[in-house]
Amino acid sequence: MASTPVLPDETSSTIAPTSTKENEKILSFRADVWADNWFSLYINGELVGQDSVSITTERSFNSEQISFSASYPFTIAMVTKDFKQNDSGLEYIGTDRQQMGDGGFIAQFTDSATGKVVAYTNSSWRGLVVHQAPLDVSCEKSQSPDTDCTSQIVAEPADWTQPAFNDSSWPTANQYSKEQVGVKDGYNDITWSTQAELIWTSDLKIDNTILWRYTVAM
Repeated sequence: MASTPVLPDETSSTIAPTSTKENEKILSFRADVWADNWFSLYINGELVGQDSVSITTERSFNSEQISFSASYPFTIAMVTKDFKQNDSGLEYIGTDRQQMGDGGFIAQFTDSATGKVVAYTNSSWRGLVVHQAPLDVSCEKSQSPDTDCTSQIVAEPADWTQPAFNDSSWPTANQYSKEQVGVKDGYNDITWSTQAELIWTSDLKIDNTILWRYTVAM
């Protein structure tokens, strides 16, 4: 029976060991991640780290470096979330700043011993939207967004962080420029590979929570 992944706590940082098969060479890696606004990271179904700044922190923009061990091939699975105050998909509700947020993230994975970047976000990654709102963007300035803004929410597929999960039906990522995402605090703290791209789904604004997968071969 496949194991159930440990669910992350959005308000704290959690590190767990990564499981590997017996007799396979275990290597050390470092993940560099910047996300607008929050992420969690799984390797081969195990939660190895997450954003240390709570998603409820205003302007929670920061980069993270997470160390983990794995053997090739290994499967990266991530949850990324753009902040939303509730299922309306809006933020700053009831203020003159009431608006839709926008997402975007970038990650790279480096062999700690050699310094070689072995994986990075680009259009090869596959993502599944599990929270989308508002479906009617005209509700953005509504005085009653809880009733006027509708959403589409789907359950996370069982065992989606596991290497054996079939993600072939998931759409591939869209790449975005720094200007389109509007990169903020923490982004420039990392020396990014020229091959690492900012990605999200096809809509930076209404796609709020996304599951991502990518498998790293030797």
